[in-house]
Amino acid sequence: MRCALRCAWADRMRVLVGADESAVARAAAALITERRPNVLGVATGSSPVLTYRELVRARSLPGNVQLCLLDEYVGLAPTDPHRYRAVIMAQLAAPLGLPDHHVHAPDVDADDLDLAAQRYEQLLCELGGVDVQLLGIGRNGHIGFNEPGTPIESRTHVGFLHDATRVDNARFFASLDHVPHKVVTQGLATIAGARSIILIATGAAKNEATTALVTRRQSPLVPASGLFDHPDLTVIGDHAALDGATYPRTLLEPV
Repeated sequence: MRCALRCAWADRMRVLVGADESAVARAAAALITERRPNVLGVATGSSPVLTYRELVRARSLPGNVQLCLLDEYVGLAPTDPHRYRAVIMAQLAAPLGLPDHHVHAPDVDADDLDLAAQRYEQLLCELGGVDVQLLGIGRNGHIGFNEPGTPIESRTHVGFLHDATRVDNARFFASLDHVPHKVVTQGLATIAGARSIILIATGAAKNEATTALVTRRQSPLVPASGLFDHPDLTVIGDHAALDGATYPRTLLEPV
């Protein structure tokens, strides 16, 4: 199900460069706070952790905010702490005192995962759409779990992780063998439906993928590059992730 959303805050991509991960996190948290989202799209992995700490420290999110996950692993036990819903509860929802029913994820325990993906897409629409979507970016340019080759018009769907993504995510598990192969993820078109998108990237490993986005080289091999036409996209990164290409940028002042 598709919902028509109208973006109302900006008219072009902005690129902000900070000195380090802490500066990036402060800028991302400040921008989220400025937007005052009723529905906040939340990412997992290493990239957003410091941003969530800043949001918890400032306690600046609306008390009725709804948190909607980008994606979820399939095949982990409901009580597994590696489930992304559990991660968001631990890193953001619980420290902010948000009730359990304010955290939304695809039902990866459903017998029919395709139907579960459709229902999650419908839920996002019923909530009124995502006001602010926080994203990281994978080394291969994936956002959510949309791996290279994912159609730009994709909606929430069942996906399979590339070996490189599983290797990257193995650092969160006991071993690579424990990393799931299957996921349910918002699609690229679903993500692009957010009114405002904040993509954060730190470290040299993200430079190639981030450069493909900010220099407007759209390619199905770099899923994040499909966002460059979004009317309110802010890319925030450190020098390692963003230096090396010519494009307009704003340097963040040290705090």
